[in-house]
Amino acid sequence: MTKLGTAFLAAMVTLQVVSGLSERPAAYTTAIVVALATCATCFAAATAGPRRAVAALAGAVAVGYMAELVGVTTGFPFGAYHYTGLLQPQVAGVPVAVALAWGGMGLAAHAVAAAIAAPGWRRIAAGAVALTAWDLFLDPQMLRMGLWVWEHPGPYRDVPLTNFAGWLLVSALLMLLFERLLPTPGRALVTLYTAMAVMETVAFAAVFRPTDPLVAVTGGLAMGGLATAAWIRMRDPNRSPAWQK
Repeated sequence: MTKLGTAFLAAMVTLQVVSGLSERPAAYTTAIVVALATCATCFAAATAGPRRAVAALAGAVAVGYMAELVGVTTGFPFGAYHYTGLLQPQVAGVPVAVALAWGGMGLAAHAVAAAIAAPGWRRIAAGAVALTAWDLFLDPQMLRMGLWVWEHPGPYRDVPLTNFAGWLLVSALLMLLFERLLPTPGRALVTLYTAMAVMETVAFAAVFRPTDPLVAVTGGLAMGGLATAAWIRMRDPNRSPAWQK
């Protein structure tokens, strides 16, 4: 399963590069997310087994979809927003790719948290922060492409601060789910998280036009710092990853 996951990781990276250079990057978004979710599921299956991995992804997708559905309907917990018609297919105004993204990156963020924090509330909090750190890249990028619109733009590249509070809440729910299903996520998922951190940082720093140093630095420090902490913990011969405690 690890080899298959690596193949989908390579596909995701390739699609990200093509998307970053394309005049119509939104056309690649769904394919990128499918590759991301499949990669994460394969990596999770390598340590927890296919049944648990698929159940974890499916549960996370369901939670993510319900959070988005409530969000576009009521404005809670992220703030008032709506999706445009660019990202298809959609179910009740929520793109399927968005729900898949919650699951795929949720699995990767949980692996990072599991490497640096012992089971319990600390790991749940670390995972919520790790997944929310990704949105420091995601929201500015998706707003550039016109995939969704905030009714009341905020201070971070038009993203309101309520959005990040909502991400922390939903991410914590995902971490609770993963704690039950994936006690030993493994380092391959940390590789996925790291690859995403590197790609997004390089994209905002040098590829996207115009570039955005603020997002590159902010997201890079957040995701990169967490990924670095996980790798240090896993590579230190005197300290095992927290999931082995």
